[in-house]
Amino acid sequence: MSEIASKVIEVIAERLSKDADGITEASNVIADLGADSLDIAEIMMDLEDAFGVKVEEDTEGLNTIGDIVKYIEGKVAENG
Repeated sequence: MSEIASKVIEVIAERLSKDADGITEASNVIADLGADSLDIAEIMMDLEDAFGVKVEEDTEGLNTIGDIVKYIEGKVAENG
């Protein structure tokens, strides 16, 4: 697992009060982890802070941890 993936899982686990060991890249943030729309917005703000990137408001396709990791990896790469 990449450093970014580990950090994304850590941030999401902390926000949702979940055990990070039970979260994988296949975990669905809503269906598996019980996040609601407010949780999603807060997670995105937490990820912006953690990685120093700007997350777009439309996060429609980001359903799983893996989706979020790929998105954040792309944003980090853009920022160099």
